[in-house]
Amino acid sequence: MTKFLTAVSALAMAAALNGLPTSAVAADLAARPVYKAPVVEEWNPWMIRLRVLGVIPRDSGYVNQVPGSSLKTSDAVVPELDISYFFNRNIAAELILGVTRHSISGTDALNGIDVGKSWLLPPTLTLQYHFTDFGAFKPYIGAGVNYTFFFSQKAAGGTVIESHLKDSFAPVAQIGFDYMFDKHWGWNVDVKKIWLRPEWNGTLAGNVPVTGKVNLDPWLVGTGITYKF
Repeated sequence: MTKFLTAVSALAMAAALNGLPTSAVAADLAARPVYKAPVVEEWNPWMIRLRVLGVIPRDSGYVNQVPGSSLKTSDAVVPELDISYFFNRNIAAELILGVTRHSISGTDALNGIDVGKSWLLPPTLTLQYHFTDFGAFKPYIGAGVNYTFFFSQKAAGGTVIESHLKDSFAPVAQIGFDYMFDKHWGWNVDVKKIWLRPEWNGTLAGNVPVTGKVNLDPWLVGTGITYKF
């Protein structure tokens, strides 16, 4: 009986001693602060905008064979789509897509003479810097290049029986801003200046060839909806 009691006491003491470190470790773990990994917001580099665009050309140009001549180009209002890709949160590339239609007429020595009409496809690529320190207001500046395709060109008839504008490259400067209502949707205002001065050639009644230049140099003033993916 004595041996049995001695064995039970030994087992109880061993269990008590074995339980002490476990309790201490548990208490230590409970006292330690629990740190959660920060939530990493998923970032998408793509943005699109749908804008109403006013195209305001400069009324300038000339016909080489007519001293004192000048040319006038009509304004236009068109829808326009642009696609932007952000290399990081500050640097982006923007491509604008749209078409416009313009009429050209003579002024000064050519006053009252209609020259013709043409559609323009002016894809424009700019590299932008976006400022990100103003909260929902996100201004940007940019510069780039434009290449304008002239198509469906028609002479006015009468005095001018043929009219042709030559496709041209042009430099571009840009300033604008997005005001973001939430992480996806916003409102955009954008202004571009394109120094576009295509060569022109035509034929007058009587098959008289003429040449010249149309200094379009348009302002592109747009506003519309922004969507950031």
